[in-house]
Amino acid sequence: MAFDSATLQRHGVTPDEYARIVELVGRDPNLLELGLFSVMWSEHCSYKSSRVHLKTLPTEGARVVQGPGENAGAVDIGDGLAAVFKIESHNHPSFIEPYQGAATGVGGIIRDIFTMGARPIALLDSLRFGPVEDRATQRIVAGVVSGIGGYGNSIGIPTIGGEVMFDESYGGNPLVNVFCLGLARHDAIIKGEASGVGNPVYYVGAKTGRDGIHGATMASAEFDDKSAEKRPAVQVGDPFMEKLLLEACLEVMQTDACVGVQDMGAAGLTCATSETGSRGGVGVEIDVQYVPQRETGMTPYEIMLSESQERMLLIVKKGREAEVEQIFEKWDLHAVRIGEVTADNMLRIRDHGTLVAEVPNRALTDEGPVYRRPFSPPADLADRQRMPAVDAATVPAATDALMRLLSTPGIASKRWIYRQFDHMVRTNTIVPTGLGAAVVRVKGTNRALAMSLDGNGRYCQLDPRQGARLAVAEAARNVACAGAEPIGATNCLNFGNPERPEIMWQFAEAVAGIGDACRALGTPITGGNVSLYNETDGRPILPTPVIGVVGLMEDAAGVRTRVFPEAGLDIVVLGENFGELGGSEYLKTIVGVIAGRPPALDLERERALQKFLVSETGIKAIRSAHDCSDGGFAVALAECCCDSAGVGADVGIPSATGAGGGDRDNATLFGESATRVILSVNPDATDAFLERARAAGVTAARIGRTGGAHIRIAIDGRASVECRLSEAEDRWATGFSQWVERKPDRDGAGEPAGIPEGNQ
Repeated sequence: MAFDSATLQRHGVTPDEYARIVELVGRDPNLLELGLFSVMWSEHCSYKSSRVHLKTLPTEGARVVQGPGENAGAVDIGDGLAAVFKIESHNHPSFIEPYQGAATGVGGIIRDIFTMGARPIALLDSLRFGPVEDRATQRIVAGVVSGIGGYGNSIGIPTIGGEVMFDESYGGNPLVNVFCLGLARHDAIIKGEASGVGNPVYYVGAKTGRDGIHGATMASAEFDDKSAEKRPAVQVGDPFMEKLLLEACLEVMQTDACVGVQDMGAAGLTCATSETGSRGGVGVEIDVQYVPQRETGMTPYEIMLSESQERMLLIVKKGREAEVEQIFEKWDLHAVRIGEVTADNMLRIRDHGTLVAEVPNRALTDEGPVYRRPFSPPADLADRQRMPAVDAATVPAATDALMRLLSTPGIASKRWIYRQFDHMVRTNTIVPTGLGAAVVRVKGTNRALAMSLDGNGRYCQLDPRQGARLAVAEAARNVACAGAEPIGATNCLNFGNPERPEIMWQFAEAVAGIGDACRALGTPITGGNVSLYNETDGRPILPTPVIGVVGLMEDAAGVRTRVFPEAGLDIVVLGENFGELGGSEYLKTIVGVIAGRPPALDLERERALQKFLVSETGIKAIRSAHDCSDGGFAVALAECCCDSAGVGADVGIPSATGAGGGDRDNATLFGESATRVILSVNPDATDAFLERARAAGVTAARIGRTGGAHIRIAIDGRASVECRLSEAEDRWATGFSQWVERKPDRDGAGEPAGIPEGNQ
């Protein structure tokens, strides 16, 4: 063996993998070649532990223009237009360097979209942090939020939605998942593949530095007490450079001079050259002396493995070089020919003409290890799924429980976060952030696109298959509540160490659940991301599959938000309440446990409810729509009243089916049964609306009226919840912001300004 065990370990390569490398190359690799395999065979790039499971997901459909395998997926939205979208993670870098980790996560997903020839028009983010009362969490939150806003605001792409959750398991390993959507014409979509022997290979964008070297390898390992030493593996972003790169690339793509484009993201130039060659069935030869460098004395190893940001690889038609160079020069960018396409399927790297690496492209991209890792449920699964005994004497009054839940950071308003994002730039945004699913108009048409990100780690901790099914259903339901038909999905799968059988079981079960729900709801997976090894010192995060669903609305004028728009409307609830408290926010907040079984989900009923909501978009009887999820019915009702300019609600509901014991009322109010939506409906249209619901096979009932300055809920005719709307809204508005209100700085350092007394 050419390398000792310590060298292989630093590169994240096992002895068996090294033997496979020798077999594929036909000799011992040199250090540069080992580095190439290290990053390309990392979990982050190769999906070696997840690929066998991901192949089971549904990826085809009538609207699918591009499925998994390219930089992003795409679905047809009519008139020759496609919505191009994807979600990616930047979890490990965001723990080590919160501002830059989050900022470069935004930059990376934006490049995935415009690499396809699409103009990015919307960003969403799904975030997970540790307990918000911890100062370390407060610093990470501030840095991540500042990084997202700093990059998105500067490049001029609106951040218009997302979700934020908190749990102890994320304290040493936050999750930063970023979604981007863009628009392109079908015939203008560009793929990341090389073709045409002799065609020049161009490097465009920022110069290469030493930042981010082995970033993909770092993202494929657990954290420990030395993780801070990995700070050099975090990239540094420049949104102003990316804005120039975006415009220049889109302009080049409008010509026919561009054969293929690939972002230099994870694994940098190594990934870009090998993947374009492999996809096109050709070779790529480059000379690193021509790669623009911002630091002196960089070695071929450093150049090939750097993950410096804002860089792209272009394959250009021979004879069109001058045209391409002129476009990039106009945008004050580097466009340098560094090599050419060859016929031999090899990645060949030279340094001032001297051959320094030569490996088969497919060995790097397609012939790496694929593991069928053993998996089995955790030994304590039955204990996790057992509902705790709740002493009736300790159960808080319903109104008190509602107030506590509204002030819980996971439920409370995230206005402190989204007010730092420019959500109106480019003037496509229809629904202001925080009022429901994100919705943007498709300019030049009457259409709109709705988007939602959802995931629930509590549910997946208890039953990962059911938790994943519920995440798909909720994301699609949120889109349908806005009035849009769900047409496609993407996923970001965040789990712990796959070498542990119980973690691999969580992953396999979650993927199976996603497949179940996507097939039933007609939302094929067009692409996504897997992030494994999310644990610190052997403590894994809650299993957290995040689902992004995109929906199409034919008439943007029919869009709906969550808030009651005025007094005097009928309040209608769709779906049935079974009082299911397993895995609920109520159990976690009030009882202090994550236990029980997640809510049941009838996918046929879910599909019927969503189809009904979409069919009602043009009728306009519905004035607002909001799904019941975290916190159950009572929290959802209160959220319909918050941000409503003082519109309260007075409702009466029956006890939940199956709810019993001393916690019966709270199970009715705070159980998180799925497939439920609270609507406000024009009173003169309610009877006909209810009849249409029955005809569609959807359970529906009129339960009350909007108006007044209070939130009142009666159960079986008994008063249960009564509070002033102003008090409820104050709890909801400050429950999160009281902990984090501060002026963020670039790296998340500094002291929070809003820590309540007694917690300092």
